[in-house]
Amino acid sequence: MRIGLLTEGGYPYVSGEAGLWCDRLVRGLEQHEFDLYAISRSESEEAGGWVPLPPQVGRVRTAPLWESVDDHIVYGRRARRRFAECYGELATALCTAGPGNPSAGPEGETEGQSALEADRFASALYGLAELARDEGGLPTALRSETAVRALERACRAPGAHRSAREARVPDLLTVTARLERALRPLSLDWYEDDDLGSVDLCHAASGGTAALPGLLARHFCDVPLLVTEYGVRLRTHYLTEPDSSPAIRSLLAAFHGRLAAETYRRAAVITPGNTHARRWQERCGADRAKLRTVHPGMDAAPFAEAGESPECADPQTLVWVGRVEPAKDLVSLLHAFAEIRRAEPGSRLRIVGAPSGPEGAAYLIHCKALAAQLFPDEADGPHAVGRNPVSFEETGGPELPSRADAYASGALVVLSSVVEGFPAGLVEAMFCGRATVSTDVGAVVEAIGGTGLVVPPRNPRALAEACVALLRDPERRARLGAAARARALELFTVEQNITAFHSIYLEILSRAPARRVLLDDAGEPLPFGVPAEAHVPGRWSDPTARVAARGGPGTARSGPGWAVDAEPARPKTSVAASEGAAR
Repeated sequence: MRIGLLTEGGYPYVSGEAGLWCDRLVRGLEQHEFDLYAISRSESEEAGGWVPLPPQVGRVRTAPLWESVDDHIVYGRRARRRFAECYGELATALCTAGPGNPSAGPEGETEGQSALEADRFASALYGLAELARDEGGLPTALRSETAVRALERACRAPGAHRSAREARVPDLLTVTARLERALRPLSLDWYEDDDLGSVDLCHAASGGTAALPGLLARHFCDVPLLVTEYGVRLRTHYLTEPDSSPAIRSLLAAFHGRLAAETYRRAAVITPGNTHARRWQERCGADRAKLRTVHPGMDAAPFAEAGESPECADPQTLVWVGRVEPAKDLVSLLHAFAEIRRAEPGSRLRIVGAPSGPEGAAYLIHCKALAAQLFPDEADGPHAVGRNPVSFEETGGPELPSRADAYASGALVVLSSVVEGFPAGLVEAMFCGRATVSTDVGAVVEAIGGTGLVVPPRNPRALAEACVALLRDPERRARLGAAARARALELFTVEQNITAFHSIYLEILSRAPARRVLLDDAGEPLPFGVPAEAHVPGRWSDPTARVAARGGPGTARSGPGWAVDAEPARPKTSVAASEGAAR
């Protein structure tokens, strides 16, 4: 089958764990064809280039969200009226959503009213997409004074939420600019029969903007949509917009909530990466019948040697591995280690990781100074850490060539975060057979099960007591480490992830109408080319009729099909388009 893989800020660019997951998925499912539709977030991301692509990737099309786009399209009077109506409806749907539950309306709204507003948002979204298809694009219109005034009218209208009514001109301009960027995929020329219309299945590697092309492919071409989320965009918005005004936060949260609800409503299957993400999806309106939890697949091979020889670890060393940033709460870890040091004078803490951006660099300097202050008798000076029992290191040097070596150096791995999604670093420690002490955030409890100790976040004393208990009990550490390794190998490997998605692909395609004729060497249709229901009279045969009316065959027939050729058609030029298996 041919899969249209939709990404934002990840694969095929060299960036992040999400890109690694996509690469493992594509390489693991080598029996299928993949077309990549990638949205980039920054110029530096594009400058970093692509990872090497496997031969089953037939086409790559990209579009940037970071650069200003001037489409030079001047709408006529009728098109301007259509835009004003659609954008006004979209703005009204956002202004009537309460900040406490963005997928629903303001306080007192009934379930029927909430469904009405969801339909209003969907109609406006697809109306804008159809306008972009007819006129050639939306960017100029989305930044126009017409858009700002439509948003202002919606904020001032009766029934608008209080935070929306408080929006001032700077707030309106900011929200309009952010909506223009988020809605930019509506203007791409990816939604024709020789592009996303030719794939059997759209697989969005995240929600939000990345899922928009999948929604439009379903709207225009009836392509089924699969949505995978390891982090829910609405939750990310709440965590990354603390300094914005209440009006901006409320309106953007409403947009992300409405878009998430529409994505979940139209998706054939939704695959959260953990129960924490699943709860957020259900809050945004996802149907439980569509949910399939699929844990992220990680490569266990680099950690095999450390996992098979746990006795090599220093029994008095604690290890923390990750990106250095305030959310990791290394300050609480350092205060906890001060108590650990009083109980176990020979203990040592190794903090292994590089800072994340300027904020992370400043936080690292603060943590080094705090370590020197907490252990003044063991440091050369107030800012020196040479003989300090706390060391700050990075992987790649002669002492710690890799993350596996960092985990292998200690008998106990600690996680002190106050915010966490899926704890990939914790799973790596489990692959290494190490006992863990973690804070109860995100999907930590789901990841470790009963194979590690969990304490409340921002509680240095509880963290210290748990660490001391395991440092003093090597047999318990060994039992927990062995159980952690067995759990990680059972649940979090690349193989289980690929197997799960292969089954989901087949499940969706077995229930979807035929998209194209696929023939084997003998000229016979391949399995799942035509669902069994298509041969039975009834309402389920209607989608097949629509596909046939659009040009795609509804049942298998003799002769070559319009998309049998293995060489994909050359795509039209989009905002930025690239083609080939690698640069």
